[in-house]
Amino acid sequence: MPGANFQLFISEEALEQLRALPKDLRKRIGERLNALEASFAGDIKKLAGTENKYRLRVGNHRVLFRLVGSQIQVYLVKQRKEVYE
Repeated sequence: MPGANFQLFISEEALEQLRALPKDLRKRIGERLNALEASFAGDIKKLAGTENKYRLRVGNHRVLFRLVGSQIQVYLVKQRKEVYE
């Protein structure tokens, strides 16, 4: 999807999860989300058994999002061990 422009939307729940994280980690996640929005770049994997759901890895944290057309809809930001429960 190179050259595609995406719009980033972050759910209220995901924003609360982001606010609870340490500042340096929030900054790293923000940088990765900017790269994702600009060029769909990063450590991205499609979630098995789902349609249009992906995860972005940022260290031990995972940012889960849906891809709807050109919208990236972030709905969860959690530590790896908590995400897949």
